[in-house]
Amino acid sequence: MLETENIKLGVIMMIAATFIFALQDGFSRYLASTYNVYMIVMIRYWFLFIFVVLLAINSPGGLVQRAYTKYPMIQILRGLLLAFEIVISVKAFVHIGLINTSTIFSSYPLIATLLSIPILKEIVGWRRFAAIFCGFIGVVLILKPVTNIFSLYMLLPICAAVTFAIYAVMTRYVSRYDNPETSFFWTGIVGAIAMTVVGFWYWQTPSLSDWPWLILLCIFSTLGHFLLIKSYDFAAVSIVQPFAYFHLIFISFVGILIFDEALSLNIIVGSLIVIIAGIFTLKRQSIS
Repeated sequence: MLETENIKLGVIMMIAATFIFALQDGFSRYLASTYNVYMIVMIRYWFLFIFVVLLAINSPGGLVQRAYTKYPMIQILRGLLLAFEIVISVKAFVHIGLINTSTIFSSYPLIATLLSIPILKEIVGWRRFAAIFCGFIGVVLILKPVTNIFSLYMLLPICAAVTFAIYAVMTRYVSRYDNPETSFFWTGIVGAIAMTVVGFWYWQTPSLSDWPWLILLCIFSTLGHFLLIKSYDFAAVSIVQPFAYFHLIFISFVGILIFDEALSLNIIVGSLIVIIAGIFTLKRQSIS
């Protein structure tokens, strides 16, 4: 009974995290239409830096134990990749909208499955290959060159999906020896340092009316990561991860209601194909 309750709680936390991330993306799009993307991401990372340091200090073994890793160079590369992915995703929000960006980005689990073959030496059977192929057909449908929908900026979320897929595979690689808390610590520290080095040169003093949105962006970003981590504490990844696709539903509401974005038929059909393919590959992974 306790295990069932924990699974339910893990699922609830995952859905809550996707809702928070959808709002965070909305704030990012709004702010990035006025301020430089590098500065916005830098401020987000400052809050995340404070969060991961406080978590580390209050964890068993303290800061030193949390920072210890057998893969320092890979952890640094992971942090840099995630920071880069966030930057180009926010740029994509501004140029092609939340819905287009998120639907294309949702293909990253399929890319990660392919990358796991050479990097993690995983065996991918014909069923998962077929699902991956179908998923990429869904992406092609989303990218269908229709007037006012297709543009070269569509390459931004594709790049973001590939980058995040590499980040995800590297995270699985270091998880052989490093626990999730250590990986999260390095993600926050490396990202904060990298974005400060870059974002410092693009500083724009926000107006008084925009500071509340910046603060909410930072709070939601940190809260979303916290809920995501806790969801994995309560239930296995293979159980809660499919619920991450709720993000597409929430981000569609944000895009339509707040930013007057359109949800075309090719995006709906393509997204459904990508979601089904992604869930299938995840379930087959947990079986194999």
